[in-house]
Amino acid sequence: MQKIKVWDLPTRLFHWLLAVLVLALFVTGSVGGNWIDRHMQLGYAVLSLLLFRLIWGVLGGHWSRFWHFFPTPSRLVAYFKGDAQLAQSHVGHNPLGAFSVFALLLILLLQVSTGLISDDEIAFTGPLVHWVSSATSSLATSYHKQYGKLIIWVLVGLHIGAMVFYKLVKKKNLVPAMLHGYQEAPNSLALPSSADHAGARVLALVVLLCCVGVVAWLVTRSA
Repeated sequence: MQKIKVWDLPTRLFHWLLAVLVLALFVTGSVGGNWIDRHMQLGYAVLSLLLFRLIWGVLGGHWSRFWHFFPTPSRLVAYFKGDAQLAQSHVGHNPLGAFSVFALLLILLLQVSTGLISDDEIAFTGPLVHWVSSATSSLATSYHKQYGKLIIWVLVGLHIGAMVFYKLVKKKNLVPAMLHGYQEAPNSLALPSSADHAGARVLALVVLLCCVGVVAWLVTRSA
């Protein structure tokens, strides 16, 4: 077996930072009160991370790029047939894992977007609420506080459940790869490693700072 560098450092940091921030958002949103300001700030941080991941899905390491693991019909069919020729099913995200990634990204984007235009008329008013009608804001608030949060936890539960399934049933632990970045693959497969050198990491930092700047500009401009 050979070891392939699958997850570059920026992708790994994104993954764990997002997990921590989503948990913190749930806690601060549930506590409410004076914590609502922290909830807003955490939401800005999540939005910055999500924008970064969208860009890094184009510029990042080989296995982090969206085009590589997008669940096309042919990949799905080959995966469910157990096609041994589908090397991507053994390294990086398989088609079902890809669905989970895209679903989480889209739902989290929708959650932070609705948060920006929400207004509970008590303690929270999103920074972009004046950009939309009161009816739209009311709908966004309802989704953000009820359905969106529920959908996120369902997706997170499925994500964790899939990792447990792979660990117990398929005897494949997926967590270590997201810590050190490496996955094992048969020597017979000629697979590229993700670029994870200093230059790539500097690029990732520049991209992240630009995303933070865009979110800060958006929020400040709305004031």
